[in-house]
Amino acid sequence: MVNEGDKVPGAALENSAGESFTLADYAGKRLVVYFYPKADTPGCTSEAQDFTALADDFAAAGVTVIGVSKDKPAKLKKFAEKYGLKVLLASDEKGGFCEAFGTWVEKSMYGRTYMGIERKTFLVDGDGTVLRVWPKVKVKGHAAEVLTAARA
Repeated sequence: MVNEGDKVPGAALENSAGESFTLADYAGKRLVVYFYPKADTPGCTSEAQDFTALADDFAAAGVTVIGVSKDKPAKLKKFAEKYGLKVLLASDEKGGFCEAFGTWVEKSMYGRTYMGIERKTFLVDGDGTVLRVWPKVKVKGHAAEVLTAARA
């Protein structure tokens, strides 16, 4: 589990083109890393669209936004194209990155328990230190709140 003040894990991810990268590739740049359960579902689509609507503002603040799920890169590519998303979408198919960040958790719905990604966001400084964590995110207004913190 990653908390404020911790360094981010170095696990590899894949972008929507299937190319491998790590957060260390962004050394010297501030990041917003947000975890979402599944591409092309209502809440996840809304969250991605909200971050996309503010993408230019994040860029102006010197912040790269990365959305992480366990979806395959091909699904992320289709998701990004379908909605014109401007944020980097990353695949953690094997789940090591999600586990390292503490977002792979037991969830329950309609009396059934299962493992899934908890919606959570991290603001990371250029040296890889977590500045702020938003646990159990509610989508409405979240991207704007993160932008305000990134500008501070």
